[in-house]
Amino acid sequence: MKGATYLTDAAAIAATNLIPVDAGPVGSALRPDLAVIGRWIAPGARVLDLGCGDGSLMAWLQAAKGCAGYGVEIDDAAVLSCVRRGVDVVQRNIEAGLGMFGHDQFDVVVLSMAIQATHQTERVLREMSQVGREGIVSFPNFGHWYHAWSILRGRMPVSREMPYEWFNTPNLHLATVLDFEDFLGRLGLVITGRAFLADGKPISWLPSQRATQAIYRFRRSAS
Repeated sequence: MKGATYLTDAAAIAATNLIPVDAGPVGSALRPDLAVIGRWIAPGARVLDLGCGDGSLMAWLQAAKGCAGYGVEIDDAAVLSCVRRGVDVVQRNIEAGLGMFGHDQFDVVVLSMAIQATHQTERVLREMSQVGREGIVSFPNFGHWYHAWSILRGRMPVSREMPYEWFNTPNLHLATVLDFEDFLGRLGLVITGRAFLADGKPISWLPSQRATQAIYRFRRSAS
């Protein structure tokens, strides 16, 4: 907790599956998508983690790579967990805007497994690309074959990445891999990296249908 700050005024939606990450504190572990994101981020980078949950990614980045930055989280219990981990955290709904941060204040802005729960998805992505030189987003791939099969059987899909029933889900804007790539292009954002996971393991063959999670890194177009 020492040195952490708590700033008042998103939501983190994630599975609890953990895998070990090479390097870093003994016993450290990250969710599979966070492990990929952690490897992408350069040592010493300035990072903003939106919907940071319990702060596990930022805590790992600080300890393993000497990164600095903030988490942004709205849930009270998650904010307390961030502070206990020594993560500087701003308690705020990300859809209220990121105006408190300056242009290109961060090297990387992360939004992991939460974009599908945003109301103003376009605004969130645009602001990510304004306050950071690079953005990284992970999300559940609605194009996975199991989801299509569930709908063909007349049922809304329920999976580890989307564990909610139709009547209590916080998910608002589900997307496939191709949907998300088209959306980034429409916003003038250039894809600089992709990774796909199926049940926490990397895949490369038919990711549109086989990936349960997709992870993208992107930046503003030079033009």
